[in-house]
Amino acid sequence: MKKQILSLAVVALLAFAVQSCEKKEPKPAQDELTLGNKVDSLTTDIEEVKDTAVAKTENAAQDVKDATKKAADDVEAAAKKTATDVKDATKKGAEKVENAAKAAKDGTVKTAKDVNDALKK
Repeated sequence: MKKQILSLAVVALLAFAVQSCEKKEPKPAQDELTLGNKVDSLTTDIEEVKDTAVAKTENAAQDVKDATKKAADDVEAAAKKTATDVKDATKKGAEKVENAAKAAKDGTVKTAKDVNDALKK
């Protein structure tokens, strides 16, 4: 379970890294921009990248959280099923032992009656 969760987290982080490294097309007429416009444009780009990175990280964290919850639910369900199976197997075993004890008792009583009858003859 832990390996699956860690694998999912690694895949999410790799996907985030690949998307963050994607090459962006240069904006048209960038040479015509003034220094102030370039600074504004870079500031906007940085904010967009930061917002995108935050959103992707939050999504990856949510995916990991969901996977962890699902794994915990699966483990809980498996534990309950195992407990039920053990309970059923124990009950069946106890019934078999009880039936064997009854059969042994019945056999002993019958044998004792046969011996007693034989002695009377």
